[in-house]
Amino acid sequence: MQAEPFITASCIIRSNTVYKNGKTEFRKPALSPADFLDELYRFEETAYPKFHKMDMLCKLGFLAAEILLKDTGHARKYRDEETGIVLSNRNGSLDVDLKYAKTMQAGASPALFVYTLPNVVIGEIAIRHQFKGENAFFVFKAFNGNFIAEYVNGLFNSRLIKNCICGWVDFLGEEYEALLMLVESTQTGTAIPFTVERINQLNNENHG
Repeated sequence: MQAEPFITASCIIRSNTVYKNGKTEFRKPALSPADFLDELYRFEETAYPKFHKMDMLCKLGFLAAEILLKDTGHARKYRDEETGIVLSNRNGSLDVDLKYAKTMQAGASPALFVYTLPNVVIGEIAIRHQFKGENAFFVFKAFNGNFIAEYVNGLFNSRLIKNCICGWVDFLGEEYEALLMLVESTQTGTAIPFTVERINQLNNENHG
């Protein structure tokens, strides 16, 4: 069994505020969630036209991953199949499910239907960065740091991956939250141990 991996970067998006590695990077408290994510996309100067077609859950997860990986040199360190993605949330794809259900009376919307699975957000991140490693999406009643630690450590110990983007991405109505961690098997200067205690500590920080 190999040594425990490390959290080398984190991104939290909640209460219309973005935190990268614990520091505030962007804040627009007066905007609606939809307008906030669009403004964040422009602020990050991300050239990815498909973003505008995504549902809200995918937009949130996509932007969190962009910010998480920024300035990490990630693309230079790993092959496509060495990066895993393990996400979870409380509401699955319910935000777009409800919108899709409303369109069924007048003719179902294919543009909404393609997002009626929560793991589509993993697909959007993987397509953007060409990740081909292990991936999974889980639904819990609340953030579950114990499960995240156990599952991701299992992937590392099985040598299925060398790094992992993991955490929580949830969106429903006006409520949303993302907490993503970049977990790697090598320690950097600012890395912290990938333990349940540190995962839960991150989740309890930066509540706007």
